[in-house]
Amino acid sequence: MTDKESQRLNSILEAMEDGIYVIKDDYTIEFMNHVMVKDFGEGTGRKCYQVIGHRDEVCPWCRADEVFAGETTHWELALPISDKTYDLIELPLKNVDGSVSKLSIYRDITQIKQRGYDLKVSKKDCTRLFEHVGVGVYFSSRGGRFLDANRALLNILEYESKDEFLKIDLARDLYLRPEDRRKFQEMIEREGHVIDYEVDFKRKDGRSIPVLLTSHVRYDLQGKILGYEGIIVDQTQRKQMEEDYRRLFEHVGVGVYISSKEGKFINANKALLDMLGYQSKDEFLKIDISKDLYLRPEDRLKFREMIERDGRVIDYEVDFKRKDGKAIPILLTGHVRHDQDGKVIGYEGINVDQSQRKRMEREVKEAHDFLNKVIQSSPNSIMASDMKGNIIIWNRAAEETLGYKTEETIGRMNIRNVYPEGVAAEIMEMMRSPEYGGVGRLRSHPMVYVRRDGNIVEGDLSAAIIYDANGKATASVGTFVDLKERLDMERKLRQTQEQLLQSEKLAAMGRLTSQIAHELNNPLYGIMNTLELMKTEIAPESKRRKILEMALSETMRLTEMLRKMLSFSKPDEEEKQPTDINTILDEILLLHEKQLQEHSIRISSNFDKGLGEVHASKNQLRQVFLNMISNARDAMPDGGTLTVRTRAEGDNVRIEVSDTGIGIKGENIDKIFDSFFTTKDNIKDVGLGLSVCYGFIKDHGGDIKVESELGSGTTFTIILPIMKETSEKDPGE
Repeated sequence: MTDKESQRLNSILEAMEDGIYVIKDDYTIEFMNHVMVKDFGEGTGRKCYQVIGHRDEVCPWCRADEVFAGETTHWELALPISDKTYDLIELPLKNVDGSVSKLSIYRDITQIKQRGYDLKVSKKDCTRLFEHVGVGVYFSSRGGRFLDANRALLNILEYESKDEFLKIDLARDLYLRPEDRRKFQEMIEREGHVIDYEVDFKRKDGRSIPVLLTSHVRYDLQGKILGYEGIIVDQTQRKQMEEDYRRLFEHVGVGVYISSKEGKFINANKALLDMLGYQSKDEFLKIDISKDLYLRPEDRLKFREMIERDGRVIDYEVDFKRKDGKAIPILLTGHVRHDQDGKVIGYEGINVDQSQRKRMEREVKEAHDFLNKVIQSSPNSIMASDMKGNIIIWNRAAEETLGYKTEETIGRMNIRNVYPEGVAAEIMEMMRSPEYGGVGRLRSHPMVYVRRDGNIVEGDLSAAIIYDANGKATASVGTFVDLKERLDMERKLRQTQEQLLQSEKLAAMGRLTSQIAHELNNPLYGIMNTLELMKTEIAPESKRRKILEMALSETMRLTEMLRKMLSFSKPDEEEKQPTDINTILDEILLLHEKQLQEHSIRISSNFDKGLGEVHASKNQLRQVFLNMISNARDAMPDGGTLTVRTRAEGDNVRIEVSDTGIGIKGENIDKIFDSFFTTKDNIKDVGLGLSVCYGFIKDHGGDIKVESELGSGTTFTIILPIMKETSEKDPGE
């Protein structure tokens, strides 16, 4: 290589963004580009191990011997002195005098490696969440076996051993009704997911348990269904616990409170307000506990000292002040309240008035009246019946929800007429069982009612049996929460969120592709111009001239790849117009007829003369058809037949492009329209052709499909809608 050629090569290497250096076979650095100098300092003429490794002898990780022996190496180097990791490509350079130098090209991948580490940490976090989340989480096969399950799910179904649990047959051992398993599989494989599927499972001992099942399909890389994953929530306790707490808080016969550490009430029930003579909760919540509540302020200090030392105070005897200033003896029980970090933020507990016994009868009556108002004012349907099923309570919410008036139900209708057939008896059996919240209770059971007008009402039923003083069952009461509107909204919201997420992923991919293509274009055109200038100074018959032309050809091919990437990220947006498919295909086949004949490929065409026009971009359709023909040609290296057909099919035009080539492997069929996927061994392309074609056809409101048999050929079918004369153009075009 002449000095002038070396200078040109050095200029090219200097323009590259990766670090580059060249060493002789004695490890002396001959060349460093500006990136290398920036990273390691000027070291031309010095030994590479002195500059890079700050060593006095060859680095232990050095692979120069392999390169000087004629091999090209590609490996990662973690450099201890800089605490960085590099992607390193090293190849031999043959000099004019016959000696060999080593060309090294490196790129800093430290951040990429760090992201890989972060991904591993994230995976550990997910595993920890899987094991400790408070609901059942599972992975199952399509054939009906659990692949994994967390401890919460084992606890819900009362299994001790995970190994034993993973061996059960889902349809036989888990589902109370095997047909529910079949229904679940039909839904999830039709929709891709199942949200809040209400079903009865079996515990290990055979007892049933109602659960809410939410699942998604799991696919392999080819899009084949592997199985399912999701969560299982036991709904028998949560709502009943909430209702019990609310009812206890509001109707218990003692004062219940929640207070801050600083001495203010956060909440209090009516019993406490009555006990202390306050009518307004707003007024009560403004009082200073130490000054306005305690008869002796030092008792407040003593209470705080005990509760923060022991975490609780039980039956602490203290005198409070009523609103009118009169003393009232109280038995105070309290517990500490903590925030998420374990810091004490206040106290909660009960206050028992020891002077209330004489007023009990009056308070019972007041409580009864209040309870009746609560029942009638409740936004949820409340229904009660005697043990024969005769309705004795039917509130206004039940009228609105189920469509039956109070005067039509109380004393005139049996509760069995309200439930679907057989369900009333089933509900009573569940209430008498200890499995659904204790004997006499049914906690949060999913329920579907049919209104009087025939419409469906979805919701949640909580129920209980009422006993007299002797423990005899006298009535049953149920509370129904209408959740149909919320469930419909949640389903629509989840669907909208999934669509927005998919759109955002596609947009992000387009932006990334466009940015990469734009960033690479400028240096590539610089390289092309440099190679063109070098050609003018080398004789056409020179072997070096052929090498230059080959390099220029490869660079031009790379720019074409980038053009396709830009087309992928932002397809041609030219105006669409009425287009004759037959004309476009006829022109393309005529143009490529000679080229196909040179490859021993015969053309067979059959165009339907009665095709309607389509509303399309001619250039985009040409690009689609050219890609199809190019792929068919590559698939028939030894010749064959290319068949192109068109025909009308209802309101659509059907185009078929078939070859008799090598075909496509079954595992690749579902991936050929994916971006950057290619089956060509020599990597002639970057795999954007078919993904761009797919995008064009979808943008035209059409569809593209592929059928192939290995060794027998491939057929691409394109469906495009025929343009109707009365249709208006898309305002967005």
